[in-house]
Amino acid sequence: MKTLRDFKLQNKRVLLRSDFNVPLGDKGEILDDFRIKATLPTIKYLMENGAKIILMSHLGRPEGKVVEKWKMTPIQDRLMEYLDLSITKAPDCLGSEIEKWTWEMNSGEILLLENLRFHKEEEKNDDDFARSLAKLGDIYVNDAFGASHRAHASIVGVPKYLPSAAGFLLEKEIEVLSKIMENPQKPLVAIVGGAKVETKTELINKISEIAEFVLVGGLINKEIKEKNIKLKHPQKILGPIDEMDEGKDIGTGTIDLFKEKINLAKTIFWNGPLGQIEKEEFSKGTKEIAEAIIKSNVFSVVGGGETVDLINKLGLIEKFNHVSTGGGAMLEFMSGEKLPGIEALK
Repeated sequence: MKTLRDFKLQNKRVLLRSDFNVPLGDKGEILDDFRIKATLPTIKYLMENGAKIILMSHLGRPEGKVVEKWKMTPIQDRLMEYLDLSITKAPDCLGSEIEKWTWEMNSGEILLLENLRFHKEEEKNDDDFARSLAKLGDIYVNDAFGASHRAHASIVGVPKYLPSAAGFLLEKEIEVLSKIMENPQKPLVAIVGGAKVETKTELINKISEIAEFVLVGGLINKEIKEKNIKLKHPQKILGPIDEMDEGKDIGTGTIDLFKEKINLAKTIFWNGPLGQIEKEEFSKGTKEIAEAIIKSNVFSVVGGGETVDLINKLGLIEKFNHVSTGGGAMLEFMSGEKLPGIEALK
């Protein structure tokens, strides 16, 4: 798989697939811009190396229609703020006018395309749509790890028609997550929270092959028992020993037990909150575990939308060694599945 460093970028039109799918408030304001910040090193490198940068992403679920709420304007504004330069937003994401525009750009300039999902062909991985997008660039770069588990046109279709590379964010995600699965510093302690055990069973089974302990939250633990799920290494799985309100948070005994295991670790992998953290009264356990991980001062990797939102709100993002931008993508990667977006670059 090639990376940005393998290409001469001066005056080249670089079609950069980013993941700007950030949560928006009722007034269209960005509630959390972690994913935007995460792709800035790639954008800055392209600017410094004289590329013409064409940014594309999806936002929300407009289901193939133009929806005012899901226009890329808030993304444009936030990027201009962070990069301190003017960024033009195109009225669409393809077409002869936009193609002409890309040829007329100066090196170091940025053009932001309108939401890819305003076209139903994006999610259908329509070949003509992918080919039309490919006309806008000379080189394709995927920096959207969070969308790389989707076989969509901008993820797997475009690389068929352009020389392709991984951006710095995608490269780092693959490197860090692969290290945990293949060669972690041991002991490794994994923490798996959230709900929907069917989406986490593969991860629990896979990571319990190499982890010394897998600590699971109350809702996952409850579902394992209720659905009589047979795990491959049950002796390594530790659930709560006391809970609040049927798994809505972990109790003090469990917090102490989990901290004890965290303190034995050299590597910690964490996905999913340990309670219903959207309610303040049920966020104590998750907050205490986050702080215990940081105090342990070991190599720590965290991912999953809700978990990342919480540590961002607590101002702890910088304290973790790696915070993944992928939710579903990270789960699939860590479960040993091949991600279509990564395979397409090989």
